[in-house]
Parts: sequence; structure tokens; C-alpha cells
Amino acid sequence: MPTDETPAPFERLEIQVGPHTYDALACGPADGEFVLLLHGWPEFADSWSEVLPALGTAGYRAVAVDQRGYSPRARPPRIADYAVPELVADALAFADSQGADRFHLVSHDWGGMVAWALAGAHPERLKSLTVLATPHPDALNRAADTDSTQHHRLDYVRFFRRDDAAAEGALLADDAARLRAVYAGKVPEALVDGNVRRLTAPGALTATLNWYRAPESVISIPAGRITVPTLFLWGSEDTALGRGAAESTGEWVDGPYRFEALEGASHWLPEEVPEVVAPKILDHLAQYV
Repeated sequence: MPTDETPAPFERLEIQVGPHTYDALACGPADGEFVLLLHGWPEFADSWSEVLPALGTAGYRAVAVDQRGYSPRARPPRIADYAVPELVADALAFADSQGADRFHLVSHDWGGMVAWALAGAHPERLKSLTVLATPHPDALNRAADTDSTQHHRLDYVRFFRRDDAAAEGALLADDAARLRAVYAGKVPEALVDGNVRRLTAPGALTATLNWYRAPESVISIPAGRITVPTLFLWGSEDTALGRGAAESTGEWVDGPYRFEALEGASHWLPEEVPEVVAPKILDHLAQYV
């Protein structure tokens, strides 16, 4: 379940999808337009703690879910269970569970990869798409192939893809010092402590790293061309995802598109600068009801 440190006001939900039960946080009126928020690694639904209330206050029904591997009762054992089509199917099922035939999708980091794939395969389900930090996977692939700096920025992904538990051991050693360092001091300490506590549960970190291990290669994410209205926000100080991939993402978007580089912001946009991203998300959503 979400951490005790998660501030009010939230509703705590349980969403059943097949054999799995997902924990979620919700804000806003039950009859509001549905907004689904997908977190990244190594985060949970409460990474959206400062964004959810803004959406709820604006009248949206906003739901952020602890996704597959993050919810303790949705932690299947096989690496293949974390393939992107499975994650996309989960996201669609989350919306179905709330009675939303069409919805707004907001995402960050790995949630962004899922969002790009969902938008490409199921545009009829989305009113709008918002992605924080994560370029379109084809843009990122091209940048990694042509720019040695971007190629090496993804060395951590290559390490995470090892199936010998080396990544788990390194991240959790010394009271999870390397895991804590991932957040680079940009995420509130209470959220970091809550994340680390949940990720040190048996099998939890491995389940989340299986998101990296399931694709055939480092960035083999099926996305395709995007036709839904899209907002892409990227922080100029993102150490993993560089400017080249971010600025070229629009080449894969055929629908209405807005890209904003948030100068001085890092990768952790929902937690680091919620006062910046929330109004931009709200402005985007309001255009596509």
C-alpha cells in the first residue's frame, strides 16, 4: 500500500486485473474526466503526490497506480510477465475498471515508455497523452545509435538487464546506498525512504528490474507513430535521457504536439518541480475534453 508519509487528501483504491490486485491513489470527483497516471522506476503511485490533488481540485478523477511488480499482490515471477504489451494491457484495464472508455494518460520515466506504446497501439482510447522525461523510444534508439554520450548514458540499463542479481546486490548493499543515490537528492526524503522500504521486500526490486529485462534489447519498445494530442516535458539536467532524443521526439508525433524543455530541472519531474508540471498538464488536458 502507499506509504504512511503520503499526504492527504487521497482515496486508496484496490484494482483487480485478472489474478492481480493493484494498489492505487485517487483524487477528484467520481464523475470527473478520468486521468490515469503511470509512475517510473524506482517510484510508486505516490510519486504523483503533489500532482494528483491539483488534478482532483480541477475536477478530474485522477488515479495513480502502483504498477505490475510494485504492488505486492501483482508480482508475477517470470521476466516475460513484465513485457511492454503486458504493461499496456494493465493500463487499459485500470481505465476499464473505472468505467473510462476514453481517458487522459499522464506518465513519467518507464511509465512514459508504456504510455508511448499504448498511444501508438490504442489511440482510440486516449483523449490526450502527457509524458514526462521519456523521449519516444524510436527517438531514444536513434540517439543511442548515433551519439556515444547517449549510448553510455544508458549503461545503467545494460547493468540492470543482467539476470545474475548483480544489480539487486549493488543497489541494496550498505542500506541501499546506491538505490538512494539514484534519486540524486531531487526527491523528498520521506518518499525516498518509503520507496526503499518497499523495494527491499523479498522479490520487490527484482520484479521492478524485470521491466528492463523483458524487452529483447535495451530500448526495444514497440511504440509506432503517435496521433493523439501529446505534451512532452523534459528536464535539461536529466542525466539519463539527453537533449538529442528529447528534441527529436516530435518527429514521431503526427497529432497536435507540444514539447517543453524545463531548464534546470532533472529527471525527477513529478517530485522535483510539481508546481511547474501540474499547471502545464492541466492546460494540456483542458484543450482535449
